[in-house]
Amino acid sequence: MSFLIRVLLADIPGSLGQLAEAIGLVDGNIHSVDVVEVFPDGTVVDDIVVSLPKGVMADTLITAAGTVEGVEVDSIRPFSGRVDRRGQIKMLAEVAAHARNIPRAMDELVAVIPQSMTVSWAVVLDNTQSESLITRVAASQAAPEDDGSSPVDIDVATARILNPESEEWIPESWGLLDSSLAATPLGRTGMVLVLGRTGGPDFLATEVEHLGHIGRIVGAILS
Repeated sequence: MSFLIRVLLADIPGSLGQLAEAIGLVDGNIHSVDVVEVFPDGTVVDDIVVSLPKGVMADTLITAAGTVEGVEVDSIRPFSGRVDRRGQIKMLAEVAAHARNIPRAMDELVAVIPQSMTVSWAVVLDNTQSESLITRVAASQAAPEDDGSSPVDIDVATARILNPESEEWIPESWGLLDSSLAATPLGRTGMVLVLGRTGGPDFLATEVEHLGHIGRIVGAILS
């Protein structure tokens, strides 16, 4: 089974190599490493996709990481495949190719975003049909089912983290299992892309910024 483990470690030569060696000692196979954020204090946040032999528990990875000085495990969760940032380029090409068919273009968007941004699901909402009707345009396979609710207002003017506890328009199902949420407008299209991570971790500032870039690019293509 494969897992996505998010770790904090010192941004110095050899630190990632030591962690990779520790993972190898428990028969973990690293499929991808993605630098998520580098902090001013010299700490780096990495997302690492690791597969373990059948029967080996995820806790084994936490124990292995703990043997390396200065490494802290932020989160760990099941993850299929590998982090694929390059897949976003192909996705943008598909969105451009189907720009006149909005549902098809948005299907291409939500199919790629979970794998490329290490999230559990993605949903595109549209409130351009009328002032009081907000509809679901597209959703990835693992997205919560549409509960039929139609929020009156979506307050997403820029890429940001969402708080399901204080924002009434957010469907209850989105925030279950301590999920972390973020969203961005798709340019001036009136559509909003919402991302969810079931069980976390929280979205970092660089991830929100990246999400905003995707929103602006997709919005420009569709416009």
